[in-house]
Amino acid sequence: MAATPIRTALIGLSSSAITNWASKAHLPALQSPSARDLFEITALCNSSVAAAESAIRTYQLDPATVRAYGSPDDLAADPAVDLVICNTRVDKHYETVLPSIRAGKTVYIEWPIASSVAQVEELLAVARESGSTVAVGLQGRFAPLVQTVREVLQSGRIGRLLSTEVRAFGGTKDREILPVGLKYFADRSVGGNPITIGFGHLIDQVQYVVGNVIPGTDHAHLQVQRPDVRIRDPQTEEIVGQTRSNVPDLVSLHGSLPESAHSVRGASLVAYYARGQPHPGDPALTWTLTGEIGTIRLTSRSGTVLQADGYAEAPTIVVHDHATDAVEEIPWLWSETQTTVPVVARSVYSCLVSLAKGQEDGYVSLEDAAGRAQQIGRWLDAFAAAEEQ
Repeated sequence: MAATPIRTALIGLSSSAITNWASKAHLPALQSPSARDLFEITALCNSSVAAAESAIRTYQLDPATVRAYGSPDDLAADPAVDLVICNTRVDKHYETVLPSIRAGKTVYIEWPIASSVAQVEELLAVARESGSTVAVGLQGRFAPLVQTVREVLQSGRIGRLLSTEVRAFGGTKDREILPVGLKYFADRSVGGNPITIGFGHLIDQVQYVVGNVIPGTDHAHLQVQRPDVRIRDPQTEEIVGQTRSNVPDLVSLHGSLPESAHSVRGASLVAYYARGQPHPGDPALTWTLTGEIGTIRLTSRSGTVLQADGYAEAPTIVVHDHATDAVEEIPWLWSETQTTVPVVARSVYSCLVSLAKGQEDGYVSLEDAAGRAQQIGRWLDAFAAAEEQ
């Protein structure tokens, strides 16, 4: 991309949004001192021009240089926009980014890509035709924790991988309650829920490190343990309603990994993910990689969201040497430039900078991410088919 600042538009930077990923992660990344020479915010697109103008005022952007749009088609037609970043609710991703992809602009879509695999595949086809570069927000792959685990595995320190096991609790703060603004998490048709988001990010990070489960060897059991979900007003903390959920709140996954320089043939992947909080005293995430001569264990007590805010208590990585029985903690660090933005924005920052610099190994392409969407979609489709029997 050009050496001059990339003219950037944000879709979904709202002054009244229920979720605030755009304002907490993307805006600080774009406005950080080390990224100001790379990006120039030139447009916002929201549900209406008035809503975009309100966001311009709320976030103290310059109305003389930042244009307000209420239509994705009008935004796509703006020749003064090079990069479009989509932060809307998942069921709006497809309709808001399609015009810009068709116009050949560079696009960054937050994960999940869209509500359905069919929409993902159409976006991919349009991008191939237009030549649009499309990145997807699976930025957890580039979190230092994940990168460090990958480096230790590939160093040969534990020998070749025999198995990996993940046990995680998250997706929402509570196992049986949703806030008013996330009521749609109980509706599978929306496409954004604790399985596609929370589990989706985590299982992507795991497979980035150990390899993708071999299709046909994967067995995913999904369950709706608590179909009746209470709805709580986050302002008053009062229960204001109830909804019936068709979204699984439990995943148990088993599969085999491909043989590689770092993994034996038939190495197992086992993952357990439950929505909500863990048993008191247990960590939110324990990820173990067992090798021929040692074991790596990542533990995160305060959250599973390694790409954002699982850092209230510092996660740890330790290596157990089977021969000596010694256990050593492995240091991991944010880069110096990452520390210039809030923790929640750091992984996003890294991917946006890589995208701006044309460093393809620093962000996840639409084609790569489509494969992950297809994998998770297959597990959800099997669950839906089983429900109908």
